[in-house]
Amino acid sequence: MRKTDLDDLAAELGEFAPPEKKKGRPASEERVIAGFEEIQRFTEQHGRAPRHGEDRDIFERLYAVRLDRLRALPDCRALLEPLDRQGLLTGVPAGTASEDGAVDIDELAAELGDVASASDITMLRHVRTSAEKRAAEEIADRKPCEDFDAFKPLFERVQTEVKTGLRQAQPIDARNRAVEAGDFFVLDGVMLYVADVGKPLKTTAREVDRRLRLIFSNGTESNLLLRSLQRAFYDDPAARRLVSPEGGQLSFGGELETDDVESGTIYVLRSLSDLPYVAQNRDLIHKIGVTGGRVETRIANAEHDATYLLAKVEVVATYKLAGINRTRMEHLFHRLFASARLDITIDDRFGHPVQPEEWFLVPLFVIDEAVARIKDGSITGYVYDRGAAKLVRA
Repeated sequence: MRKTDLDDLAAELGEFAPPEKKKGRPASEERVIAGFEEIQRFTEQHGRAPRHGEDRDIFERLYAVRLDRLRALPDCRALLEPLDRQGLLTGVPAGTASEDGAVDIDELAAELGDVASASDITMLRHVRTSAEKRAAEEIADRKPCEDFDAFKPLFERVQTEVKTGLRQAQPIDARNRAVEAGDFFVLDGVMLYVADVGKPLKTTAREVDRRLRLIFSNGTESNLLLRSLQRAFYDDPAARRLVSPEGGQLSFGGELETDDVESGTIYVLRSLSDLPYVAQNRDLIHKIGVTGGRVETRIANAEHDATYLLAKVEVVATYKLAGINRTRMEHLFHRLFASARLDITIDDRFGHPVQPEEWFLVPLFVIDEAVARIKDGSITGYVYDRGAAKLVRA
């Protein structure tokens, strides 16, 4: 066969020959690009580059670490700059991720490949959420409180104040998440006391935080950070702040603060009845009550009401309430002075015998002292001594 014929045959066969393979990128570079594209997609979805911070989603935190390392590695920058339409590589690292230049491109590619291979980020397996990690850390952080005996009386006093209405359990929302030393809260069904608030601390998220000493009513304590406690409030819909009388929730004998919500008025009345026993002890016999309306309206028809001894009355003292359960407050006074309750029976307008229950043989100055002790929280340690006509320690 002539050479020309061989050349023609070779040319014809060449049309059926498999195409020559083009040289592609190394697998390591492909993985780096795929990982970078994940970061780009995050940026497109959120309108910003991924950021560091414990409160961020775990994937965002992972992307932020990877991006910092991509910026720090010259080989990666050279590979990705032609694809960097968002200017991600020109950003300044956040400073919280490791910038270890010794990490090679294959190691980085393997790490990025873990992210790139997850088609659905919601399908991540065997990774706890940030909230789960925080919860585990917060529980593990609790330890027995060695000096709990010093705090136990505080918890007992607060429990009494809650029962009597002196403290109110208020829901915690974004407007009242402040935490100060001396505050009481209920979290996960356990009462806690803020014994100490530490000095300001700077966090990786460039926020100010503080280390707390928290004492729990079950005899444990914790040194949670302030922001961790506030997040715990957010995670527990049943969390409550136990508002104290000292916090301005009782406003007696003066103007209410602008933010206070008036709950009612404690009133002390003196009867103008001409009943012999009442007339003889007029300066000692007082009616103590609580109303949500005007006192004047409440007593307008006193002379026709057996509750008021079928006689006119005079108002000798009033004390404003703010944020207090009126019924519980009234019951508190009645229990305090129960031993001095006036034992009297009168006939009502229809001739039926009635025993009024809100009149007490108590001097006005003792009632004033009781109000003052309710305000400062010390009332729980006192009882009324009828014989001595004064409050004495229980």
